[in-house]
Amino acid sequence: MAIQWFPGHMHLTRQAIAARIKSIDVVIELLDARLPGSSSNPLLGELAGHRPTLKVLNKQDLADPERTQAWLAWYGAQPDTRAIALDASDRAPARRLIEACRQLAPSRRGMARPMRVLIVGVPNVGKSTLINTLSRKSQARTGDEAGVTKQEQRIVLDDDFYLWDTPGMLWPRIIVPESGVRLAASGAVGRNAYDEQEVALDLLAYLKFNYPKELAARYQLAQEATELQALHDDELLEHIARRRGAVMAGGRLDWQKAAEIVLTDFRGAAIGRITLETPPEYEQWLAAGRAKDAEREARRKAQREERKGSR
Repeated sequence: MAIQWFPGHMHLTRQAIAARIKSIDVVIELLDARLPGSSSNPLLGELAGHRPTLKVLNKQDLADPERTQAWLAWYGAQPDTRAIALDASDRAPARRLIEACRQLAPSRRGMARPMRVLIVGVPNVGKSTLINTLSRKSQARTGDEAGVTKQEQRIVLDDDFYLWDTPGMLWPRIIVPESGVRLAASGAVGRNAYDEQEVALDLLAYLKFNYPKELAARYQLAQEATELQALHDDELLEHIARRRGAVMAGGRLDWQKAAEIVLTDFRGAAIGRITLETPPEYEQWLAAGRAKDAEREARRKAQREERKGSR
């Protein structure tokens, strides 16, 4: 399932980031700890150049702790990069960001050389909540849907520490289908860009192999893990629909309601602390996506050459 969502304001955000980043010392990229690879914007590397980057795995309280540690090690091994995990609503860990940025750019101190930081992330990743926590006041609007922040904001965290917040931004074309599904499941994509039933089915397909105990406990499924994994995804969603009363008049199943239940339960960690990808999985998906994208570009180039030759 191909999921794409790049409304007009994201194009403006891209232009604003490109202009702002020229005067930035450190870039903070806020990631969703439940999908740390899929929620990382590939455009950021192009825009940031070699600037130090702090990868922040937000919403760690919703994610699988073991997988979070694996992702921290994976990002921490990259050049000019540090990685930490936190829950943006917790004031004490959030303050660690300031010190982490100072370690990445130790020469930026004092009013003569203030620290200039840009924070970026996909929609609905928790940037506004984090900024309000850092500044100890509600300077940024928050919400539980994609696209709440619409324009750049400058926020003073300390006398010599300036933070620029930008609207959540995806990228023009998501070349990894698995990432598109995970971004939709997390709420980073506008609801008009995907089919909730398809996303719920893909989510269940992953959970039944990676988190079968949590899935069975949440929806009171009596099957053992192997039996659960043998169920077709539609059968699994049907079980959930009946268990949770997603039934319409005449006994017909309300598939849309059942899908919404699954997505809501995942987003609120009602199923459990879940991470939808590991570093090796993501690397495999990314390699496949890049290969397919290269093939697509090669076909387009061949078609352009053929059109030129026929003139």
